[in-house]
Parts: sequence; structure tokens; C-alpha cells
Amino acid sequence: MRIVSGKWRSKRITAPKNLPTRPTTDFAKESLFNVLNNRFDFEDVRVLDLFSGTGNISYEFASRGTVDLTAVDQNRNCTRFITATSEELDAGIHVVQADALQYVRRASTSFDLIFADPPYDWEHYENLAKSIIDLGLLREGGEAILEHSDQTDLSHLPGFFAHRRYGHVNFSFFSRPQDLVAED
Repeated sequence: MRIVSGKWRSKRITAPKNLPTRPTTDFAKESLFNVLNNRFDFEDVRVLDLFSGTGNISYEFASRGTVDLTAVDQNRNCTRFITATSEELDAGIHVVQADALQYVRRASTSFDLIFADPPYDWEHYENLAKSIIDLGLLREGGEAILEHSDQTDLSHLPGFFAHRRYGHVNFSFFSRPQDLVAED
């Protein structure tokens, strides 16, 4: 895994092979951040990385200047690896070991950007997207991005506003429905 841009650009991070993860490809990650770079000042956003796995996306945000960053994964080995890597980089990532859907349902704060990369065969994509919107986890102007396979279609859900495909990686973008209305 490689950090694409920012202060740790081109830095390679090697995760243990026994982690149950599928990191976002460099191509898809770079394309996603090109889109987000035009919408957000990374130094001023609060980011939530759900199903953070190796921390791939979290390191990318931190490398680009995000200082308010929470990474959530239920696997203890994943959270230990992210914590150790964050300390090594002095990235300041707040790491939480928890089920992502339960974390979302219990969250007491809102975020500017929420990224979620569940296993592609996960059955709760719609519940996650609805919970993020219904529970008010997005700040005004905020966005949630869910990574998924070609077999998942989330375009019918409230707050959906865009879909992007990079190779076999798909991203569905969501914002607060009232933000969508305000833009019209």
C-alpha cells in the first residue's frame, strides 16, 4: 500500500498479511481524492473512516493535513496496526475498535466526510447509508462515500447524489438531503 499524496507521498506501508482486509486500490484512491480535493480543504474537515482495515484511507487523509480523524474497525489486529502506524507517522488518528454500524448508531458527533469500505458481500450497505443520513452524522455540506462492488446499487437511497467507478471499485456519494435541495 502506498500513500498517494501529501507530506508522506509515495511512502509505502506494509500491513501484516493476516489482516482480513481488501485495501482500496491506488488507482481508485487517487481518483477519489482528486474528486474530494476539489470540494474540501482537508485541514479543516472532521473525517470518519469506517471499516478502516489497514488504515489506507486514514493515512491518505492525514498525509493531506486532516487532523480530526477517526478510524473504526472491529478487528483488533487492524486497530492495533492502525494505532502503531499512526504513532510511527505521528498522524494523530483516533482509532476505535467497534462494529461500524453500531458506532454510527451511537455516534454523538457529526462529520464533514465519512468514508466506509465494508466487505463487498456485506448485507447492510443500505442500513449504513440510511443511518448516516437519518441520524445526522453529516455536517452541513458534508459527504459520505461508500465503496462497493458492481453488484451493489445505492442510487435509490435518500441523500445519494453521485456514483463513480474506477476499475472494479465503485463509490456512491451521499449528502444530507436538505443540502441537495439547497443546491437546486
